[in-house]
Amino acid sequence: MFLLAEAVVFLAAATFVVPLSKRLGFGSVIGYLAAGILLGPWGIGLVPDAGEVLHFAEIGVVMLLFVIGLELQPARLRVLRRSVFGLGFGQVIVTGVALTVLANYWLHDWAAAFVVGFGLSLSSTAFVLQMLAEKKDLRSSAGRASFGVLLFQDLAVIPLIALVPLLGSAGGDSATPVLDLAKSIGLLIIIVIGARYLLRPALRLAASAQLQEVFTAATLLLVLGSAVLMEALHLSMGLGAFLAGVLVADSEYSFQLEADITPFKGLLLGLFFVAVGMSANLGLLLTEPGIVLAITAGLIAIKTALLFPLGKWYGLSGRDSIKLGVTLAQGGEFAFVLLTAAVAEGLLDSSLSQRLILAVTLSMALTPFLYLAGARFADVMIEETEPARPFDPVEETDHDVVIAGFGRFGQIVARILAMKGIPFTALENSTEQVDFVRRFGNKIYYGDASKVELLRSARVDKAKIFVLAVEDVEESMRIARVVRQHFPNIAIYARARNRPHAFKLMDLGVAGLIRDTFLSSIELTRQVLVELGSSAEEALDAVEFFREHDEKSLQQQQAIHHDEEALVQSAKESRDQLRRLFDLDAAEAARKA
Repeated sequence: MFLLAEAVVFLAAATFVVPLSKRLGFGSVIGYLAAGILLGPWGIGLVPDAGEVLHFAEIGVVMLLFVIGLELQPARLRVLRRSVFGLGFGQVIVTGVALTVLANYWLHDWAAAFVVGFGLSLSSTAFVLQMLAEKKDLRSSAGRASFGVLLFQDLAVIPLIALVPLLGSAGGDSATPVLDLAKSIGLLIIIVIGARYLLRPALRLAASAQLQEVFTAATLLLVLGSAVLMEALHLSMGLGAFLAGVLVADSEYSFQLEADITPFKGLLLGLFFVAVGMSANLGLLLTEPGIVLAITAGLIAIKTALLFPLGKWYGLSGRDSIKLGVTLAQGGEFAFVLLTAAVAEGLLDSSLSQRLILAVTLSMALTPFLYLAGARFADVMIEETEPARPFDPVEETDHDVVIAGFGRFGQIVARILAMKGIPFTALENSTEQVDFVRRFGNKIYYGDASKVELLRSARVDKAKIFVLAVEDVEESMRIARVVRQHFPNIAIYARARNRPHAFKLMDLGVAGLIRDTFLSSIELTRQVLVELGSSAEEALDAVEFFREHDEKSLQQQQAIHHDEEALVQSAKESRDQLRRLFDLDAAEAARKA
């Protein structure tokens, strides 16, 4: 079990080594790896047992797969089907077969070669997605293609893990694993169908408590519970988390779930990279440097060489095909799982497994450098003579407008936007309101819009306008501060409950605001004036004159609203000025009559 001292050591290493790595341009992943090597048995040896750390840190990969599932709504999966089931399937088969043939030439054992070949064909989901996110390259053609391939690899690892006992000499009766696999698949189907109808009511119950810690606990229960359940079925924990994410991807709770899990995912994923660095047997670089480096270089070269024509075949440009190759050239974390299982089943000896694991680790460590070098080479050497064929165009889910608060005020804004065909993302913190609005077919998500993680999940950084329609003043101010601090470029249009609320919003730089009942009161007054005998033009001029005067005084009083005495005096002067102006208007009207 983790000791408190070890936790302090990990946190200290991440705090100091990772920022240094990012400042040097290497990215956070290299920083975590370096921290692991520094802490491990080949460094200063503060944490000698890397195996236990690595086992615990796999939860970070599980959480990553859950977030991937959350972002993979069924509609988007249909759009990505070509890259997932086309390019992804092709990459696993072509690379796996090529590496299997090469491994058999070395091992003279087809069963062992199969595990090695297909194990090394898998790339690192954790490394690649983290790197592409940092480089802001996930939405490029190469980034989307890489995501599709990684997703298929995550699915392919399930049958690969199930096949290891069938191939191993320790497998015993070959019928038993097949029967177990069939039972597991049957139970998995039942679980997926059941979860489809049970997850939303469970999340609604947790959200109804209106306590952030309760919903966070429900999120962790969903992720870890699905992972543990899959492990009990002798399936991948990552598959369980991924399926759980997919099942709630199109629910109203998806943004809040992602916001709640992100801090845990980031920390544990970093710990996973640290554990990978710790587990690398660097002694082999001293005793067998030629073999280890040859395996590493061969793995990178073969995968890059095979991915380039695959990328071209599936419609990528030459530049993007090179980027795809260098992005996925490394081995992945699931290679550790497959190689360890192969040793347990008697397929591989431990010394060979250690060489392969070190080669995979080195390939992962080299990935950021390969990516930078490959991108630069592609930009310099590749000249596109014709545009590439469209490759899995992903439906844009980033909306120009985000509405926080979907009560009476927010609904009117939303209805007019919908009438004009302008898409928007709506956030609401009341589960009852979310359920009510969703019954009428509107797209709305549950969550606390004052949480920066939720706002990032809702793609506020990609939006142009943030409509702050929350009724509660304190909640409105919390949201406004968070949005202004973390998303300074977005324009905020806010609902102000009253004059003091308007002053506070204006202090934050919110220029576009409307006070509750202000415009409706003016419109009502216009109708009253008409009913009392004023012409429609006179009534409109009167209320328009008042509106302009009041808004001008609002701007003037905002500068002194912290000084109560000055504010009272300003209000009196404004009233007197307005009265004098009305008297002058009345006298002018009488003179003309």
